[in-house]
Amino acid sequence: MAFKIVSTSPTFGFYVQEPVDYLKAHGCELKLIPQGKKLSETELLECASESDAMIVAVEQITDRVIQAATNLKVIAKHGAGVDNIDMAAATGKGIVVTSAPGANSDAVADLTIGLFLALARQIPFADSSVKAGEWPRLIGTQFNKKTLGIIGVGQIGKRVARRAMGFDMEVLVYDVVEDREFAEKTGAKYLPLDEVLAKSDFISLHVPLTESTRHLIGARELGLMKQSAFLVNVARGGVVDEEALLEALNQKQIGGAAADVFSQEPPKGNPLLEIKNLIATPHMGMYTHEALIETGMICVRNIVDALEGRKPQFLNNPEVFD
Repeated sequence: MAFKIVSTSPTFGFYVQEPVDYLKAHGCELKLIPQGKKLSETELLECASESDAMIVAVEQITDRVIQAATNLKVIAKHGAGVDNIDMAAATGKGIVVTSAPGANSDAVADLTIGLFLALARQIPFADSSVKAGEWPRLIGTQFNKKTLGIIGVGQIGKRVARRAMGFDMEVLVYDVVEDREFAEKTGAKYLPLDEVLAKSDFISLHVPLTESTRHLIGARELGLMKQSAFLVNVARGGVVDEEALLEALNQKQIGGAAADVFSQEPPKGNPLLEIKNLIATPHMGMYTHEALIETGMICVRNIVDALEGRKPQFLNNPEVFD
């Protein structure tokens, strides 16, 4: 009997074919939810109840969804963070939860640097001005030889650091777990969070969304930053207190910010979208052709391994498999 796989991800199976072919080669039947369709909890319930495995993106996989899953054996995140999945419920029901950490690290690191450059040189404003028939004289900020602060030094944070060194930057980093070997090889300096915020000209966020990181950057933290500093969030929207960021930008407490992620996505009606010194992008950090192939292949290998009784490489609740 073929395994039934349903994907609610808006990107899996739509842009690259290799992961789809892998599933088919292993006897799996794949159902793709149409792009742009925002599923209700009831619709997610139906997807879970009819599947052996689910491929999910950022939609909330709640306890109610999981309890309705009579045949579900695997929930595979088409990405890295699993904060949208009720891990306790999945573990309690013996459902394997997998992810694809690191597969999109280069793509997100590239976007991080791109957003910094766009902020420093006011590229979006320059583009829209020229296209509107204007020819403004814009005075920007140089990126090279400045101080970059990186909050969260996992695979993405490390890649951002290495890119920054090509710009002759001083790199300050903060993480609850310190990788001293990385620091010695690259020259990055671990400092307390407050010092990283106070000393950096550019700051990027690369932490998962947990109870300890929710609103990690709030009014107090924004107040520690230089008035000329730029903040980039490519992690999760909830890591930043958006009301505090709105106030800081309105009051010109910081130089500007860029957000690829928001607390609610899409962020319709979010007052941050009205702020001129904020660049907004549509949670596109991982979306490159290369990253989608890598993420998709890790995702499907995890699924097939779990369904065929092998321990997946990227397992978030190993106690279930054990």
